[in-house]
Amino acid sequence: MASQRIAFRTDANSEIGTGHFMRCLTLADALKKQGSDICFVARGIPEHLLQMLHERNFAFHALPESVRVEGVDELAHSKWLKTSQHLDAVHTLEKLGHHKFDWLIVDHYAIDQRWESTLRVIANRLMVIDDLADRSHDCDVLLDQNYYRDAQSRYVSKVPAHCQMLLGPAYALLRKEFTEMRKHVMPRMGEVRRVLVFFGGVDAENLTGMALKALIELNLDIHVDVVIGQQHPKIQEIESLCKTHFFACHVQTKQMAHLMAQADLAIGAGGASIWERFCMGLPSICISTADNQRQQIADLQFEDLVFAPKQKMPAIEFLNQVLRELKSGLNFRAEMSEKIYQLVDGHGVVKVSNLIFSGDITMRLADKLDSKNIFTWRNHPTIRSKSLSADEIQWVAHEKWFDQRCGQLHNPLLIGEIDKKPVGVVRFDITETLAEVSIYLVPESGNHGHGRKLLGAAEDWLKTHHPHVDALHAKVLQQNESSKRLFANLNYIKHVDADPIEFVKKL
Repeated sequence: MASQRIAFRTDANSEIGTGHFMRCLTLADALKKQGSDICFVARGIPEHLLQMLHERNFAFHALPESVRVEGVDELAHSKWLKTSQHLDAVHTLEKLGHHKFDWLIVDHYAIDQRWESTLRVIANRLMVIDDLADRSHDCDVLLDQNYYRDAQSRYVSKVPAHCQMLLGPAYALLRKEFTEMRKHVMPRMGEVRRVLVFFGGVDAENLTGMALKALIELNLDIHVDVVIGQQHPKIQEIESLCKTHFFACHVQTKQMAHLMAQADLAIGAGGASIWERFCMGLPSICISTADNQRQQIADLQFEDLVFAPKQKMPAIEFLNQVLRELKSGLNFRAEMSEKIYQLVDGHGVVKVSNLIFSGDITMRLADKLDSKNIFTWRNHPTIRSKSLSADEIQWVAHEKWFDQRCGQLHNPLLIGEIDKKPVGVVRFDITETLAEVSIYLVPESGNHGHGRKLLGAAEDWLKTHHPHVDALHAKVLQQNESSKRLFANLNYIKHVDADPIEFVKKL
């Protein structure tokens, strides 16, 4: 596939923090590996972040530092833009307007559909990264990597009908170092011997200092790693405290995944760093550092996925309470570690970049040349673990079954392909007006994130070749989280909540 031109619009400073920039940078790295040409458009980016763009040879277009226009936009975070959306859109067009982009990716709380619609003239497709759900968007794809109990309803009427929704931490944009280090960690259990403290790249309220004060007062016999960014407002004070009390202080470290792998417990903020900790199976005491983190943390706490204070409980009081319990091992820490490890697999950035970079999926009937591949794929441990029958299929039985299904239009066995390379397999078993669907992606092929496209393309094929079918039915094992998300995100309704779960969809 030809190289794609992709532009990012995001900002980073002491007020916004660095999280928006860093998750865009992570996605940009993945897209570059697939051959994309990348550029960033931003205002007031700190020097050390500019250096990251320079090291990657990403083009950068600086917007005017500040063109304040008071009382123009009513959005809760309008001041983050340091100008009006209209002027920001005009300036962005001035920087990018001589080029046409395949994708424009926007990660900014102060931008909504007005800005996005204006920039449509230079972008074939537009993607929004958001987690507030407090404004309308004009986008083709929306990514919200956060965990919310009401995730499926938060963006109703806020995005176009055609918008593809990527919701939940399965799509968390994590750097490759976390995916690699994840292979070497185990669920945490036993005593807490090592604690990691990290409250983000800026930590404007110096919650790091609060956590250190609690640890110092309790005088626990544990190793403490403290991570702060170059923009931390109390950097010298933190370094001095760490030196005095023999804590290890890491400034703007590139070893975060390694530190998380070593830790038994983390103390930190909400936001993107939560998913890094989850990917590593690292339980955490979670303190909100911004209003937009409160609901996220409350929902995670409700599901026993983090330790977090009740709404009106002071953070320092809660922190002291939990830290006093360290010697008992903290109730549910091992169970929590296992649950969060399963929730975030580290492949989110691959899923998102594959969706952005891939061409359309085409469907065809399986033929005799596909027999050996389908036999191998279906018997792969990953596929068997998610199948209703986990038994290994014998070749003789497969041959008999495949001969009956091969090329059959009535109960089709379909291969999905991108650029003539197989992506996955879909089978429809049709009875009158009802079709039961089974689906899997080709294992170990790097096709993370193509499930939605594959199922959508298969449904389109079915509508064309079997227009009389008016309902779809699917069975999914309770532990198969990826398939449950897939069917839910494509408007399948849970019909039977047993094991297997049964989903239905009206066509």
